[in-house]
Amino acid sequence: MRCAVIGLGEAGGVYAAALAAAGHEVLGYDPGDTPTPEGVTRVATLPEAAGQAAYVLVLTGAAAAPAVAEECLPHLRSGACYADFTSASPEVMERLGRTVGERADFADVAILGPVPLHGHLVPLLASGPGAEAIAQLVRPLGSPVEVLDAPPGAAMGRKLLRSVFMKGLASVVCEAVAAGQAAGDEEWIRAEIAKQLAGDGQAVINRFLTGTRMHAVRRAMEMRDTGAYLDVLGVPSEMTRAAEQTLRRLSAG
Repeated sequence: MRCAVIGLGEAGGVYAAALAAAGHEVLGYDPGDTPTPEGVTRVATLPEAAGQAAYVLVLTGAAAAPAVAEECLPHLRSGACYADFTSASPEVMERLGRTVGERADFADVAILGPVPLHGHLVPLLASGPGAEAIAQLVRPLGSPVEVLDAPPGAAMGRKLLRSVFMKGLASVVCEAVAAGQAAGDEEWIRAEIAKQLAGDGQAVINRFLTGTRMHAVRRAMEMRDTGAYLDVLGVPSEMTRAAEQTLRRLSAG
């Protein structure tokens, strides 16, 4: 199968190499000074890549996604699968789906994890008319793909919902560990975090949902004091201050 990978950076290079290793003919395009993965034929222009491929995989920065789609559009083969793996917003994915859908089957593909850690085995979500087609291409590589029976934008919407928790959790952990380091208690706070993350996840969620509202007034005051303590330690406290504001809002509701 002839595939085009647009963007040969951190993620694009991984998928291009995996497709080539699986025996696909892979055309790669990237205007930057990025290495060409083994087995990939690098081409000089976007039209040259997109016009020859049954599958076009876009792994550029999100800001470039609309321009890439516009430039590729006149050259796409009828019935090709155009899969956008960028972290563009759901609204942008909807627009791209309408634009690309004039000529090709569009897939909104959300990457649910760090590619440097998992490589092409990172879990994916896909929606749109081309979702099943892109799943059939990458599943034989070992990539786990959940196909949503939903239009473009749905996969990215779910990714952003997940990001509320994942990026927020990562920020909280970073702040807590930094505070632990400053207080000379890093080992203890790491153990406390690990303890809270273990066990029955649904039970923890339910406990947070009920307990946070029930005890919002008291906990807001506690987070105020926590922020003051982090000031004494010289540790930035953005997440702590945000938690205090959230608890005050909940207590007022």
